[in-house]
Amino acid sequence: MTVRTRYAHSPEAVAAMDTAQLRSAFLEGDLFRPGEARGTYLHNDRILAFGVVPLADAVVLPTPDEVRAEFVLQRREAGILNIGGPGAVSADGVAYPLAHTEALYLGRGTRDVSFTSDDPENPAAFYVFTAVVHQTYPNTRITKDEMNIVELGSPETANSRTLNQCIIEGRTASASIAFGFTTVHRGSTWNTMPPHTHDRRTECYLYFDMDPGDRVFHVMGEVDESRHLVVADRDFVVSPSWSMHFGAGTGPYSFVWATAGENAAYDDMDHVNVVDIK
Repeated sequence: MTVRTRYAHSPEAVAAMDTAQLRSAFLEGDLFRPGEARGTYLHNDRILAFGVVPLADAVVLPTPDEVRAEFVLQRREAGILNIGGPGAVSADGVAYPLAHTEALYLGRGTRDVSFTSDDPENPAAFYVFTAVVHQTYPNTRITKDEMNIVELGSPETANSRTLNQCIIEGRTASASIAFGFTTVHRGSTWNTMPPHTHDRRTECYLYFDMDPGDRVFHVMGEVDESRHLVVADRDFVVSPSWSMHFGAGTGPYSFVWATAGENAAYDDMDHVNVVDIK
């Protein structure tokens, strides 16, 4: 088990960072290793995220010392998305099969969690996003039929995309997490338009289903002091609550968006006017 701790940074500190410092502070490019569970622990809203890639043997969700708990979901809930081949999650003895881009919600108090792949030659890859909560909701498998699917943007503005809301108010309940994924259509480049901030929540992005030769330019920072990260397939990016976030890719891509903090309201955001960005 490898878990890296990431500390919170102020807008003033970020404005003075060079490229290497920005990547070290906000980007994790090594979450998904075959046969392992690897994690990153954020001081931003105490988020803990994992990448889990089981092969022939099951991989157990580890309990890092950072959470000081008997098991990782003792005081946490989790959103899980499979971004690899078919597999399954076992939670307290109940198996939940998950195909590519199917999701699972696990409530606080779920003790024993493990992951398997149907085919080690085409392994599953589970993204696990957890947050501290004080209320318990039932474990729920989320197939495409249970997701709220919204078409957004247009080819004319190069931001045609499909929004898949997995853990969202009014459908799959949670105490703190809002969780889903967006697929940018071929021929479009921009995501998350208009740009916005979440002053009451931290958001994390996980980019996936990218060709090896493609990249996404992920824009962050304050409106009048923007910065960017160049990200590849399965890169994880932290977006502090004060930071705007949007991006453009060189080819088709998808990304998991997940928030935790003051509330779980998907539409709790403050829009940014594009013409004000510097």
